[in-house]
Amino acid sequence: MIAKNRWLLPEGIEDLLPDQAMQLEQLRREILDLYRSWGYELILPPFIEYLDSLLTGSGHDLDLQTFKLIDQLSGRLLGLRADMTPQAARIDAHRMQREAPSRLCYLGTVLRTRPDGFDGSRSPLQVGVELFGHAGAESDVEILQLMVATLALTGVEDVYLDLGHVGIYRGLAHDAGLDEEQEALLFDALQRKALPEIDTFLAGLDLSTAQRERLAGLATLNGGAEVLEKAQALLQGSGESAQSSLDDLVRIARLAARQLPDTSWHFDLAELRGYQYQTGVVFAAFVADRGQEIARGGRYDQIGKVFGRARPATGFSTDLRILMRLGNRTWPQPAGAILAPAEEDADLADKVRTLRAQGERVVQQLPGQAGNFTEAGCDRVLRWSGSEWLVERI
Repeated sequence: MIAKNRWLLPEGIEDLLPDQAMQLEQLRREILDLYRSWGYELILPPFIEYLDSLLTGSGHDLDLQTFKLIDQLSGRLLGLRADMTPQAARIDAHRMQREAPSRLCYLGTVLRTRPDGFDGSRSPLQVGVELFGHAGAESDVEILQLMVATLALTGVEDVYLDLGHVGIYRGLAHDAGLDEEQEALLFDALQRKALPEIDTFLAGLDLSTAQRERLAGLATLNGGAEVLEKAQALLQGSGESAQSSLDDLVRIARLAARQLPDTSWHFDLAELRGYQYQTGVVFAAFVADRGQEIARGGRYDQIGKVFGRARPATGFSTDLRILMRLGNRTWPQPAGAILAPAEEDADLADKVRTLRAQGERVVQQLPGQAGNFTEAGCDRVLRWSGSEWLVERI
């Protein structure tokens, strides 16, 4: 029996047709040129690696998103990359081994077991930058500037940035003596901003009133810059870790506001993206009328430790296909092509080579071919004038 619908693709996997592919390629080139102008060097990690390398420091979520298979040569478990950040960390730590900061960028397809993002894709075209070897707020702000510049280049409008800091919650949880299970349960409730559930949970723990108020208060600390002042008041009397994390966030926010004065900012101290592996500031970009982030990043120091070098690290990534869909760019109409007749003629061959060297698109007609030349986008044709081959409008 012949299988039907062999043209169907798996859910979350898609083709790009010629016009879309060319637009995406143009964006790819422009973005990599942008990153190069900032000193970022392009890397091309492999699509498949040993699983333990791909999941380094990335937490449980990435493990669930990774396709796995057995290497027939070594018998070891392999993974198809679901995120390129661990690969960049491996390259910086093991392959490059620089003392100075490394600025790396990448662009390539990743594959995920489940749909991700508001468009439900399982094969994002991930583009991003990573800065290794600097622990200050300045490097975090540089990454924020590049994220904003990337969105602007792709034509995405009405963007606002959401900032948080995982060190604040981590410090408060440590001060309160929460064990791993308690920390995880409270983390889940904070992500959902389930205030009654948070209060009930904290009431069952042996905590001081101040410790309960600080932990519960995180769920209400979201909004504009005033949130940072409220957080400073709330965290008075807390331990050094939470206080220094808040100071770090305030410094980043002030520096970023100076460097990006036209950007809209939002702060949410209960938003803890990538909590299992992020170590400092976390941020994401949103657009109006979209409930899901379109780009995300943050600090993830020590990720290279397993590769032999624990370096400070910060970066961001996004899906170029999503940005192309959301972007409000005007794309020029594809340039027409020149039809060259199916003739064996030395002068014709020379003319075709000359036109292609000049940047023209020349389509050679094939003997006995079916269909109309306009299907190939031809709007001109090469015709013999009696003395030379000339390009004429059709």
